[in-house]
Amino acid sequence: IPAEESEDELPAGEERPDTRLSEGDTGGNQEGNKEGAVAEETDGDGHREGQEAEQLDRTPASSNKPRKKKKKRKTKKNSAGETVEDNDLEDIDSLLERIEDPGLVPQSQGGIIADSRPLLYVEHRNLNPENELKRYFGARAVLGDQRPRQRQRQYVRSMWLTAPKNTWPRYSKTGITMQLLDTRRGVQHFTFEHHREYQQVQFKFLDAVESMDPNNIVLLLQMNPYHVDSLLQLSDVCRMQEDQEMARDLIERALYSLECAFHPVFSLTSGACRLDYRRPENRAFFLALFKHLMFLEKRGCPRTALEFCKLILSLDPENDPLCVLLLIDFLSLRAREYTFLTRLFQEWESHRNLSQLPNFAFSVPLAYFLLSQQEERPELERSQARERAAQLIQLALIMFPSVLMPLLDHCSVQPDARVTSHPFFGLNAQISQSPALNQLTSLYVGRTHALWKDPAVMAWLEPHVHEVLRMVEAGDALVQEAEHKRKIRYQSAPRNIYRHIILSEMKEATAALPLEVTSQPVMGFDPLPPLDSIVSYTRPERTSHPSNESTLSLFFRSLLPNFNLQGDIRHDGDDEAGAAQDLNQGVNRLMAAMRDMLANIQFQEPPRDDNPDGDGDWD
Repeated sequence: IPAEESEDELPAGEERPDTRLSEGDTGGNQEGNKEGAVAEETDGDGHREGQEAEQLDRTPASSNKPRKKKKKRKTKKNSAGETVEDNDLEDIDSLLERIEDPGLVPQSQGGIIADSRPLLYVEHRNLNPENELKRYFGARAVLGDQRPRQRQRQYVRSMWLTAPKNTWPRYSKTGITMQLLDTRRGVQHFTFEHHREYQQVQFKFLDAVESMDPNNIVLLLQMNPYHVDSLLQLSDVCRMQEDQEMARDLIERALYSLECAFHPVFSLTSGACRLDYRRPENRAFFLALFKHLMFLEKRGCPRTALEFCKLILSLDPENDPLCVLLLIDFLSLRAREYTFLTRLFQEWESHRNLSQLPNFAFSVPLAYFLLSQQEERPELERSQARERAAQLIQLALIMFPSVLMPLLDHCSVQPDARVTSHPFFGLNAQISQSPALNQLTSLYVGRTHALWKDPAVMAWLEPHVHEVLRMVEAGDALVQEAEHKRKIRYQSAPRNIYRHIILSEMKEATAALPLEVTSQPVMGFDPLPPLDSIVSYTRPERTSHPSNESTLSLFFRSLLPNFNLQGDIRHDGDDEAGAAQDLNQGVNRLMAAMRDMLANIQFQEPPRDDNPDGDGDWD
């Protein structure tokens, strides 16, 4: 019996949420859990028996009860209260595996099937990357020697987004709180608030950013180790210096600081809690989640990254301030969550027009094709998926012909002569499209081309490309309609798409950004702030500059705002002040232009591949 249970219970045990902070306890108490389960078996009453589906996976001991009881009783009750016979117990096993853990989600009831949950429902256990890594490599390879040390941790506070580390400074209240603004139609609207002491630290942080010296941010963090914007900005600095471990650690510390400030009724999983990105206090949470998501994806945890992506989208699904809809399809394919991607497309296509985004136009048929390749699915379902994939990929190629050739080029696939010579997929398709559409297609190709390299995928794509060419040559009405849509739509990209491209740092898409975006400085703690921001407190104005400052002093002040060469001398003469004000305004405008120019200078490295051996003229 223990051998059978260890095989059956292994996936659920690895994903069990209590392993998040106490993995060491599960390994040492297995024998005690077995004895406790037997004792509970003999002492349990009928009420306990009816509740066992709701108690599934809550503790290691109770997780063994359904397995042992069904071997001793010929009839039992399932989670719905219906009596079943022994030959139906295997069906109950499959049902119990799909039941969500009610101990994690207060808002849900026991027995909810995965397909009946809301689309953006977030599972707590999938927010922990260790659970995903343990599924890939096993608990022993992931945890190593961490178990004894975790038992001796001095401070433990249960967190879902990240687990505190012993190397972090001791946490104390930072001055951030969360308030419930209102509840409308079952949706709760929250906002973070900065208390007065946190506002003063925020003003010092803005001074440190303007000084252009990261050491000032380091000094500020030494005094305030959980100031969120400082952690975000310094994380970008570490990442640019190739210190990925420190950059990720700072983002996790920022998430920990924000989660400690959550409102008691704020839920990560319900999908009914909203944060307004227009409020500057809320933006740090969006950005910290997005940066953490990107680190998880690079770390090889696409399933966990997808869960964080769903969380970001659930905070403001209508406006999507970070435009994670451009990313969620890629993470779904990476995590092999094809059903979720197709469900998202089916439910949102009618009111969000997802098919008008190149990433959904191509990723959804790819998901249907990959579903059709899963042999464990019924043949009818597989054939329907194949038909749906064929239909959607042809529509995608007709609507976005500029994607095909760059995609094949990234996959190192040489198309045949008919495709290469045809003007529909040729160079004219890239040149004739609008800059906004070029940004979307470049982002998709640069991000997801590796998913198309599979020979089976290319073999599936080839006949549909030829079918589209046949439709083009026949003058099909769909081709004319798609061309008309491309000319009318995609005139300019909204601000959230620019924000997403900047945060994603995809070279192909960043190069296509317009000048009005690249010409302004972008700060990691608040890239491209909304034009209609809701400001709750303002930074105090700086004192006016002394009227008798020299040009050199003004120059240094423009670079270092706290610089004061001549002390706090002030003159009250009206004529002198008026003339100095005109001079200062002119100089300040000049210095601002110089700052922007210096901030946006990009040095191009000399080519190295043209003459790798060198000509021998240099010593």
